[in-house]
Amino acid sequence: MIDFSWVGSQKNYVDEIHVNPLDQELVLGLFGGNSSAGQRKNEDGCLVWCSPGEWEFAVILDGHDSAESVELVFETIVNNKEFVQGIINKHIPESFTGLQDFLVGTFKSDSFREKSREIQGETACLFVLRKENYLWWLSIGDCILHIFHPEMSALGEFQQNHRSFYEWVGNNSTFNKQVPSYSTGIKELRSGENHIFLTTDGLTECSNVQYDNPLNILEVFSEGSVEEGVHKLLHQIKKNQVRDSTTIVTWKVMNNQSATMPSDQK
Repeated sequence: MIDFSWVGSQKNYVDEIHVNPLDQELVLGLFGGNSSAGQRKNEDGCLVWCSPGEWEFAVILDGHDSAESVELVFETIVNNKEFVQGIINKHIPESFTGLQDFLVGTFKSDSFREKSREIQGETACLFVLRKENYLWWLSIGDCILHIFHPEMSALGEFQQNHRSFYEWVGNNSTFNKQVPSYSTGIKELRSGENHIFLTTDGLTECSNVQYDNPLNILEVFSEGSVEEGVHKLLHQIKKNQVRDSTTIVTWKVMNNQSATMPSDQK
């Protein structure tokens, strides 16, 4: 069982690239931005739970104004770890619907909203669960989820979630409204190797490297290991003087089940 969590207020990785292979194919990459570009702190965070060969649950957060909202979200999830992992271990699709109900219900709850009023700032959140041959996500804000697979790439499909601005959890939260703003989805993985890639927006907003185009990210991973690819991405944004912090969680999954095809191509 892999159990990892980190918040930028613990160690900010400003001017420092940190790449941590949590598993043979599951890699974490952290870069806090360049102090020469004005960076002084890191308000990102990530959490990874993994039962190898069964499921991966990854969370990345991009805080605003402070890391206190990131700390609150992680504290809430970790305090409910046994309950959340019990949901994950249910059969699909109950594991997906149960996880969504827990997260949305928690962020809408009076107790969480009361705690949010006592902290500084808010955070974008991206929650991703891979189980069997499906990928589920819940997205609040502007973090990014890609899937790289040859069949999808040939059709220009990479990004799965809708990157949405002015959505957060925390002090100034869209979950304080009568109707909260978020998006969620489920994707059937294609047959063969699927490369799942999560990142905060420091990567895509760096000048000169054009990682806002997922084809350029895919190209970095075309040769070498996942770990080497993450090193290359972070090295390039450091070299190009990015200020904002970047958090990456990425892994490959082999799907041995057949995937849906159009009736005239069976």
